[in-house]
Amino acid sequence: MAAAGKCFLVTGPVGIGKTTLIVRVLETLRNSNPNLKVQGFYTREIREGTERIGFEVVTLDGRTGLLASNKISSAQSLRWPTVGRYRVDVASFESLALPELQVREDTDLFIIDEIGKMELYSSSFFPAVLKVLQSNIPLLASIPITKVGRDIPGVARMKNHPGARVFTLDANNRDAMREQICSILADVLQKP
Repeated sequence: MAAAGKCFLVTGPVGIGKTTLIVRVLETLRNSNPNLKVQGFYTREIREGTERIGFEVVTLDGRTGLLASNKISSAQSLRWPTVGRYRVDVASFESLALPELQVREDTDLFIIDEIGKMELYSSSFFPAVLKVLQSNIPLLASIPITKVGRDIPGVARMKNHPGARVFTLDANNRDAMREQICSILADVLQKP
């Protein structure tokens, strides 16, 4: 399993800026180390005007695919699992995300945004996340904030992992947290 201090989890309320923080940390690390080898993905909202209609997966080399939508209504999509008002396209998610979680010797850092309900509908996703943890390669991931007594099992397992450090974002600490995580990761990535 990942050594102590190599699993960094960002959490906070919906819309607080977890994805933005992770993307900015990645940009900062890449600016200071252009040869940094990073694998993973992040998710972002799909909007029509001001309305959020879904989410897409974005690989770190810019490829995108559907994660979930409330606008798709086909015979196939009616069989997709739901989270709230969104239907989750597990096959689309897996086709992009799973190859990004294949452990390679030359990888310096993994980014996983997010380890949440939608992603966990993939039966292959969490085992891939566990392999990343076992690789001892540093991991920066986001997890949803849990409601008291309603922890998602995979999320609970991540939070309770011996190598995990959880950073809880709020409107007042986002910038300070970003700087702190950048500093910690820069230090971790310097060590052999």
